[in-house]
Amino acid sequence: MVLGDFNIHAEATLTGAAQDFMAAMTTMGLSQVISGPTHQAGHTLDLVFVAGDKLVRVEEQIILPLSWSDHHLVSLRLTAPSNLRRGGGPIKMVSPRRLMDPKGFLTSLGVLSAMEADDSFDALVARYNSEMTRAIDMIAPERPLSQHGVTPAPWFTGELAEMKRARRRLECRWRKTQDGSDRTRSKAAIRSYSVALRAARKAFSTARIASANNRPSELFRVVGELLHPPGGGGPPDFSATRCSEFAHYFADKVAQIRSDLDVGLEALPGEVTEASVCSILWDSFQLVQPDDVDKILGAVRAATCALDPCPSWLLKQASGGLVDWFMPIINASLSQGKFPSSLKQVVVRPILKKASLDLTNLGNYRPISNLPFLGKVLERVAASQLQGFLEDADFLDQSQSGFRPGFSTETALVALVDDLRRELDRGSVTLLVLLDISAAFDTIDHGILLGRLSGMGLGGTALQWLQSFLEGRSQMVKLGDTCSDPWPLTCGVPQGSILSPMLFNIYMKPLGEVIRSFGVRCHLYADDTQLYYSFPPKSKEAPRILDQCLAAVLAWMRVNKLRLNPDKTEVLQVSRMSDRGIGWQPVLDGVAGAGPQLGGPPGFGADA
Repeated sequence: MVLGDFNIHAEATLTGAAQDFMAAMTTMGLSQVISGPTHQAGHTLDLVFVAGDKLVRVEEQIILPLSWSDHHLVSLRLTAPSNLRRGGGPIKMVSPRRLMDPKGFLTSLGVLSAMEADDSFDALVARYNSEMTRAIDMIAPERPLSQHGVTPAPWFTGELAEMKRARRRLECRWRKTQDGSDRTRSKAAIRSYSVALRAARKAFSTARIASANNRPSELFRVVGELLHPPGGGGPPDFSATRCSEFAHYFADKVAQIRSDLDVGLEALPGEVTEASVCSILWDSFQLVQPDDVDKILGAVRAATCALDPCPSWLLKQASGGLVDWFMPIINASLSQGKFPSSLKQVVVRPILKKASLDLTNLGNYRPISNLPFLGKVLERVAASQLQGFLEDADFLDQSQSGFRPGFSTETALVALVDDLRRELDRGSVTLLVLLDISAAFDTIDHGILLGRLSGMGLGGTALQWLQSFLEGRSQMVKLGDTCSDPWPLTCGVPQGSILSPMLFNIYMKPLGEVIRSFGVRCHLYADDTQLYYSFPPKSKEAPRILDQCLAAVLAWMRVNKLRLNPDKTEVLQVSRMSDRGIGWQPVLDGVAGAGPQLGGPPGFGADA
C-alpha cells in the first residue's frame, strides 16, 4: 500500500503530469482507491494505492472536511485475504493448548455412569466423540488466533535473543555516529553473538544425538533432520482446487494400476490365490482388562488427526482416568467383530519426497495418512493379539523382516551382507535383484488377503473384525485447513496404520516360497524384496534360472494385484574384479533391459 499527499490533481479526467503519474503507478500493479475531492479547493490530492485491487477491497470510505486544515480527513476500511494479514498465516479458530489441563479435562468429562456396556456399539463410539468434544470445549473453547510465520529455533535461548538485540543497538549507534570506537564495539558484539549462536546450536544437536543412544530409529531421524532440516515439505497451494487435484491423482493412480493388472490377466498353474484348507485355530479376540488399556494408551503415538474430537497428547496425559471410557468400546468392537464406521476415514497429507523435486508435479508427493486416535488404539489391541498368534503358529516366512520382534532392519542387512561376503569368499558370483513395487500397500486385494487369513486358521469374530477393518474405508486429502471430498477405497490397507504392515507380511508370504522354488534366496522387508543367486563364475545356467524366477515372480504379482516398477528395480553383481562381465540383463514385463542396468554395490573391496 502506498498513500500520502501527492500534490497532483487526480480527478476523473487526468491531464499532463497527473496522467503520466497515474499510468506509471498502474504499470507497477498499483490501483488508486480514493474517489472524491480531498482538498478544500475541490481537488483530489491525497491518494491511496493498493497492490492487487482484486485481493484488497474498500469496504467503507469516509472523507470529512477539517476546520483546522485545508486537507480533508480520509478514513478507509479495507479487507484482505488471510495471507496478507499480519502474522504470515491464516486466521483460524484454535483451542489454546495452555488451557488444556488433563485434570480439568477429566473433571469436565465426568464419570462413565452414562456409558453402559450393553449400549449398542455405534452408540458407544458416538457417545465417546460427543463427550470428548464437549469436555474440550468446556476447558479450552475455540478462539480466533493468527498463525505466526516464524517459530524460534529450539536452541535459541533468551540469552541469545538479548545478545542479538544488543548487537543491533550497537550497529545502529555506529551507523548513526560513524565513530571508530562504536564500529569496534559493534564488530565485537557481532563476533560474540556468532560464536554463541554456533555453540548453542552445537550443544543442542549434541544433546539430541546423545539422547538417541541405543535407539537406531530415533538416531536415524535426528541425523536426517540435521542433514535435511524440515521445511514443511507440503505443497504451497492450499486452495480447494489443489486439494481436489491431489485427491483425484492419488485415487486415479491406484485405479490405473488395478486396471492395468486386470487387462489380459491369465491364471497360472498352481497359483496361490486359492486359500488352503485349514481348521480354525483362532476365532475370537481376547477381551482387554484395565491394565491392558492403560498400557496400550501409553504405547500409541500422540499424532492428532483432523477427525479427532480432542488432541491425542491430552488423551495420553489423562490416560489414567480414561480407561473406563476406552474399555467398553474396545471390548464391544472385539466381541462383535466390528470396526467403527466413523473411524474408517483416513486424512491424507501430501509430502514432497525430496526437497529438490518440482513442487508443481503431483507425482513428486507421497500420501501420508493420519488416523483417528481411537482407531489406532483398537488397531494396537488387534495387532498385539494377531502378532502373538503368528508367533505361536510360526506362520511368517523366516526371510520376512520388519514389524515383527527379532526381525528388524539391522538383522535383515546383517543377514544379506553376511550371505554376500560368504559367497565372495568362496569365489562365487552373486546377482542381487532389488524389486520395487508400485503403491504396494494401496493395491492389496481384500479378497486375497482375507483368503490368506482364513487359510492360516482365522475364523469367527476375529476374521469378521479384520474384514470390517478392511472394507468400507474412505480417505480425503487435507492441505492446511482445506479438505477434499472423501472417496471410497476398494482395495489396499491404510498406510500409517499399526496393523497394516502385519497384514502386508501375511499377504506377501507366498512370494518367498515362489522365489525359493528356483533355488534363489531372498529377503523381504515390507514392500522391499531382494532376491539373490550365487553361482560359479563360469556357470551358464545362472541367467536362465534367474529369468525363470523373475518370470514366476512377475506372474505371481500380477495375479495378486501387485505391479513391479521396472524403472526403480535394480540389479547388482557382487564378485571379484576378475569375474566381471556376466552380461545378464533381466526380462521385466516381457522386455529385456526395460528396467535395471547391471551394476555393483560399494563397500565390498575388490568386488565390482
